[in-house]
Amino acid sequence: MSDEESTTPVSTLGYEQCRDELVDVVRRLEQGGMNLDAALTLWERGEALARRCQEHLDGARARIEAALSAPDGDDETT
Repeated sequence: MSDEESTTPVSTLGYEQCRDELVDVVRRLEQGGMNLDAALTLWERGEALARRCQEHLDGARARIEAALSAPDGDDETT
């Protein structure tokens, strides 16, 4: 993870960006070798990324459910 990634506000990231950065955060935490403050900062970033990923997934689920529950033809503009 670059310094630019770690300072980008999580709220501005798309799902794929959050997911990819979260994978990197987990990898770095599993490797260890960092001091406690650095590990806690990284953990907090990972928590924020995980929450943002869930927000994206919840939004996608709501859109799918809305599309499935809409009467046939409601999404057509003829």
